[in-house]
Amino acid sequence: MTAALAAAGADAVGLDRRALDVTDPDALAAAFARHRPDLVVNCAAYTHVEAAEGEEERALLVNGDGPRHLAARCARHGTRLLHLSTDYVFPGDADTPYPEGHPTDPRNAYGRSKRAGERAVLELLPDRGAVVRTAWLYGRHGPNFVRTMIGRAGGKGPVDVVADQVGQPTWAADVARLLLALGRTPGAHGVFHATNAGRATWYELACEVFRLVGADPGRVRPVSGAAFGGRAPRPRYTVLGHARWREAGIPPPRPWRAALGEALREATDAGGAGGSGGPGAPPVPPRQPLQDGDQFGR
Repeated sequence: MTAALAAAGADAVGLDRRALDVTDPDALAAAFARHRPDLVVNCAAYTHVEAAEGEEERALLVNGDGPRHLAARCARHGTRLLHLSTDYVFPGDADTPYPEGHPTDPRNAYGRSKRAGERAVLELLPDRGAVVRTAWLYGRHGPNFVRTMIGRAGGKGPVDVVADQVGQPTWAADVARLLLALGRTPGAHGVFHATNAGRATWYELACEVFRLVGADPGRVRPVSGAAFGGRAPRPRYTVLGHARWREAGIPPPRPWRAALGEALREATDAGGAGGSGGPGAPPVPPRQPLQDGDQFGR
């Protein structure tokens, strides 16, 4: 996000969790006094979906209390806030895309903690806060499902991938562009869905990655999510609608296949789409079924 802002000529400052603890009101006060921001984009989050089942209080501290402290500080300074959230605030029992105003009903601790953050932002910043839900993220940096699949495509043998969960693969660069457009739109507030358009299963995404990098998609085998196991219940269907972008005068997100193709071409041109999936790509046992999950950088 900071790279997108810098490329657009904005005066942007990026603060990681070592530089700013969003759960500390005093640290937030000091940061606002020093930088005096007009716009804040909150990407801080506890994202370990499985671990959250056993430490929900910790997840809630970061994902619920943190956004509340941040929104309160923004309200005091008249600052706009764009807060990143997740498709996991929905139960996954739909068959058509969830519109932005659909009631939330998360199935797991991670989703509940993120819903708490959403509610805090919308409550404290009704006219200057925006909740931006995204999902199935991948990009050039950090571990994620697409980078893992690129690494597996260079190997041999079958790759088992979950085929009974439906969502929207989303390129992080496209999310950054949407956030930039939202930040440039005065008065834009409420809930927005920043996912690439269309729908796919993890299996279909893996097959498309294999095809784009010249590997045999026939090596990818569909399996049930039950084969993956895990403590956290996973929503079956979390395709999101995009109506609010048009209402705000911003072009809606493009289809996920188009975004994935550009992302892989860009990574290839930069020399970052091969081998083991790049620095930080997670080790995966050869026959472990693959799906979204903490080891793939949700």
